[in-house]
Amino acid sequence: MVRQAKEEAEEATNTVLKSAMRTLQGLAAEQQRVISGLQKKYGDSAVLRDMLDIDHMNSQFNRRAQSIAVLCGGWLGRQREAASVYDVIRGAQGRIRHYQRIEIASRVDFAVTSRAVEPIALTVAELLDNATSYSEPSTMVEVEVRTVPRGICIVIDDAGVGMSEEERTNATALLSSGSAVSVSELGNPPAFGFAVIGALCARFGFTVAIDSTSPYGGVRAVVMVPKELLTEMPEPKRPTSTQEANAAALSRGSAPAATEHGLPRRRNKRGMALVPDGGARSDEAPPARSAEERVAVMGAFQRGTLSGRGAEVPAAEGDTTADSHEGLDAP
Repeated sequence: MVRQAKEEAEEATNTVLKSAMRTLQGLAAEQQRVISGLQKKYGDSAVLRDMLDIDHMNSQFNRRAQSIAVLCGGWLGRQREAASVYDVIRGAQGRIRHYQRIEIASRVDFAVTSRAVEPIALTVAELLDNATSYSEPSTMVEVEVRTVPRGICIVIDDAGVGMSEEERTNATALLSSGSAVSVSELGNPPAFGFAVIGALCARFGFTVAIDSTSPYGGVRAVVMVPKELLTEMPEPKRPTSTQEANAAALSRGSAPAATEHGLPRRRNKRGMALVPDGGARSDEAPPARSAEERVAVMGAFQRGTLSGRGAEVPAAEGDTTADSHEGLDAP
């Protein structure tokens, strides 16, 4: 009797939170559209920089709303287009506070299917947030993409304090359980990260492991994305302005052919990014950029985060897929 009452109370709590988070997600998506419109309207470098700061704060707000929605079985949001793994990682990078500390060591592009873009982006964002939160502010967090026979691995290495055996065991249990986690069991303040990731792994068919140490003595997290969640690279969109054309020219590459494992082939290109190059670091200051180049850089970063973010699209009249939690169906 007591157990039944507890389950009913938990279900009622989840229903309320799910409804509240969907409202917040809708508001965040609407705000994102307004911000994007302002960025296009006011392309001046100083104004664009301010807009990107606001956009960054909005992305963090939306990520937390998404995480709570996932734990309550709510709507994650729709992603109608496939995106490269690089863009998905950039989208995840834009959702955390200390995004400047993320170094994408290998800039290789593979395509993630539309239904998997948002869950993988949210997963990587939670892992990056953990990595930057539990390591010194002066250190970088490295992200590398590797091809494996079953798909690809996104490897995240930090130079933090690491995890105790008990912490690692508890985290692994959350990542692999696949069962619903009670919101009331997450502590105060609640620790959403691993619980959210575990729920997404179970629903979409990818895995996350944190059972090894990084080369820097911190934590190594590995996201294994199977071939079933990968697809052909999407065609690049035509630039809509001279500034976007300049940015696209710096990051453009031809569509990759398939590898022997059936995966899209790696691109040999330098992606435009607000992250350091993956090679050796230099103490020399980078050459100063013109105002036009700074706008191109920030514009490219914005497009990367937008591609990986998976903008939420309201359901059309009579469309019931949103209520059926399209983004959270099992694979």
